[in-house]
Amino acid sequence: MEQAAQSPLIAWESFYVIVGSSGAALTGLQFVVIALIAESKTRSSARQIDAFGTPTIVHFCAVLLVSAILSAPWQGLSRVSLALGVCGLAGVVYGVIVVRRARSQTGYRPVLEDWLWHSVFPLGAYALLLIAAVALRSYPQRALFVVGGSALMLLVIGIHNAWDTVTYIAVGGFQTPKEPEDQGEAGDPS
Repeated sequence: MEQAAQSPLIAWESFYVIVGSSGAALTGLQFVVIALIAESKTRSSARQIDAFGTPTIVHFCAVLLVSAILSAPWQGLSRVSLALGVCGLAGVVYGVIVVRRARSQTGYRPVLEDWLWHSVFPLGAYALLLIAAVALRSYPQRALFVVGGSALMLLVIGIHNAWDTVTYIAVGGFQTPKEPEDQGEAGDPS
């Protein structure tokens, strides 16, 4: 019986090694992004980082945690279900906190794409993780595909949001109000 309960998890081992490693590596790269912000001409506020930077780290770490949970040598699916359920519930609660933070910060006005990538998609991924955790014992094969999909969603969301942050900095998103927005018009040959 225990062997049958473990077999669905064993089939996913390579997947979670790859996804978990990616989440861990990208967490390190996000620290580089934060270092770029710290070296920019005008620093973002703590509220902006709490709303847009920190969640990216949380998503990458959630991918790493889910990968570790599903790679551990469990004796059955009930404890795996509980661990994934706690992760999913914590993610949903954190997602609501992120929405509140994004609404309360005043340094940047989010557009529709920002709301989708920083709020809607992560909340959806964590909700799917929670649903899959509840269904894991009854429908292990299907639920594991949903868990894998939510982990990949969080990884892609984190990559998108990190890229979005870097490009925002690169095009001068943190310029001081005294600087012109388009340097090319001031006689710059480039």
